[in-house]
Amino acid sequence: MSLVSPGFPKPISKSGIDNNMQENTSRVGVVVIGRNEGERLKRCLLSLSNAELTIVYVDSNSTDDSVAMAQSLGVEVVSLDMSIPFSAARARNEGFAKLISLLPDLDYVQFVDGDCEVCEGWIDTATKKLDESPRIAAVCGRRQERYPEASMYNAWCDLEWDTPVGTAKSTGGDFLCRTKAFSDAGGFNPSVVAGEEPELCYRIRQLGWEVQRLNHLMTLHDANMTTFNQWWRRTERCGHAYAQGAFLHGGEPERFNVKRCLSTLVWGAILPVFIVFSSLVISIFFSVLSLLYILLFFKVFRSERQRRVGYGISLIRSYSASIVVGKVPEALGGLRFFWRKLTKKEMTILEYKGASPTGS
Repeated sequence: MSLVSPGFPKPISKSGIDNNMQENTSRVGVVVIGRNEGERLKRCLLSLSNAELTIVYVDSNSTDDSVAMAQSLGVEVVSLDMSIPFSAARARNEGFAKLISLLPDLDYVQFVDGDCEVCEGWIDTATKKLDESPRIAAVCGRRQERYPEASMYNAWCDLEWDTPVGTAKSTGGDFLCRTKAFSDAGGFNPSVVAGEEPELCYRIRQLGWEVQRLNHLMTLHDANMTTFNQWWRRTERCGHAYAQGAFLHGGEPERFNVKRCLSTLVWGAILPVFIVFSSLVISIFFSVLSLLYILLFFKVFRSERQRRVGYGISLIRSYSASIVVGKVPEALGGLRFFWRKLTKKEMTILEYKGASPTGS
């Protein structure tokens, strides 16, 4: 069975922009971030350049020809000062500042990661939605993996992107946002090195705005994730994001990320320690604790099977297992964050995809 998600348009075979998007060229700008993305970045920029949108590309010290290639396409380039602690949040902020300096009256900004291609009709659809709904600050659509069949890790990403349509708590790295809402919220928090979009959306929602996900194909993403170590690092990064989000806003009424953080620590750290200890002392206790993970797997599998109608059982089964096993690297990521806070170490990014810091 195809790994392409049911219920969504199939990926387009080539970059294309709807003619109606020409009306948005003076109202919408684009910020793209990347480092050493090569052909992926070229594909990303070409998917936008046909619409004659103002594009700012923020480069994080690429050693390939990313800057020269972007400039050859007429894209405004911002090269980050890498002596200052890096984060994707900081890169997007600097891109936004440059965009506003070029177009002070800009209504909307589209943020895109350099490993993504913007799909046909997306910006026109998203702009129309914000025009019609003044309470909505940001919209995202369906991010789909370009090569879900390349590895089970890519396939898991594709399932992960398939979130419910409608009112949402956050977007991913690709989304269209009102410049007013973005500015009023203070932009991205540059100290947040993972999960910066949910943290921004949380602050935007606290100002009374809404966030929505539309039933429209938005971007094709190239995770290029082929090894267990990459998956582990990416999952560890998620745990770091949960912990930092809970640290920043967990004491507020919504208890932002607290439930996720506690679940990660219980299933990924506390119970494993008890299992190892009990295996050395009481075999029955060890068996009981191990059974909890089996029960958790079946609970996750049942939930995912109900949600992922149309996907193959084997894919859902492996994805469910990855959620359970992923509690451990998530816990390590969370503990890494708290250790950094305790020792006052710099919050550096957790990379999983070679040299590129933008992959989500």
